[in-house]
Amino acid sequence: MKKSDALGQEPIGKLLRQQAIPASIGILVMSIYGIVDTIFVGRFVGPIAIGAITVVLPITFLISSIGMAVGIGGSSIVSRAMGRGDRSYAVNTFGNMISLTVGIAITIVLLGIFFQDEILSLFGGKGKTFNAAQEYFGIVLIGIPCLAWAMMSNNVIRAEGQPRIAMISMMVPAIMNLVLDPIFIVGLDMGLAGAGWATAIAYCSAAIFTSWFFFFSGRSDMRISTTCLKLRTRIVKEIFSLGAVTLARQGVIAVLSIILNNALFAYGGALAMSAYGIIQRTMMFAN
Repeated sequence: MKKSDALGQEPIGKLLRQQAIPASIGILVMSIYGIVDTIFVGRFVGPIAIGAITVVLPITFLISSIGMAVGIGGSSIVSRAMGRGDRSYAVNTFGNMISLTVGIAITIVLLGIFFQDEILSLFGGKGKTFNAAQEYFGIVLIGIPCLAWAMMSNNVIRAEGQPRIAMISMMVPAIMNLVLDPIFIVGLDMGLAGAGWATAIAYCSAAIFTSWFFFFSGRSDMRISTTCLKLRTRIVKEIFSLGAVTLARQGVIAVLSIILNNALFAYGGALAMSAYGIIQRTMMFAN
């Protein structure tokens, strides 16, 4: 029995365990990575570097939420199409998801390049934190398309009934970052730039892994052709109508981050932002 077919035939309790446990493990590993990454940056680069990451983090969250919104909206369509045996519509939806994710990600990267200073300033990059955030964001921006792709792909993998593969796709970038942080930050003495490169490469590793699953593993039902990549109005509308809640939620979080980061700098300075960054990573683990 194919994994995708099992979604319509297995008991709900069993399916819930199969989906929830790997997802929880993946999130736990990513949370641990966030704390360890903060420890390395704080100990070997300095508190200003943590403040810079605190500025950039909500920006990357907002960007990743676009890939997540496309992924959640599209994967719902894919699941229903595969459930009724319409694999052609599922594949066409996946093709549209690819086109949307790649197109939006490239647009965001271009906006990030041309309006980098304005974006960082808006999200609380001020004083010494601004220069550090420039250094970090300029590098992380390279991996943004891969991040958006990975977030979108993860949801499709779950829709295909492959929760363990989805878990691995979350663990790969976290483990890659944990390995590269000490090498780049400590071993090669690259400082904050090392943290940026470790993060960008980690994003790319996630995209490579999910691409391998879809196109080379032989375990995916998704088969892509150029015709599938052509955007279809009906599919695009349905994707965004289903994914709008995710995008709106992350948008609200981004607005709150803008307000909080600017207030922290205004009343506490760069060190206050750094302190909040540490607490923020700890809270992500606790949640």
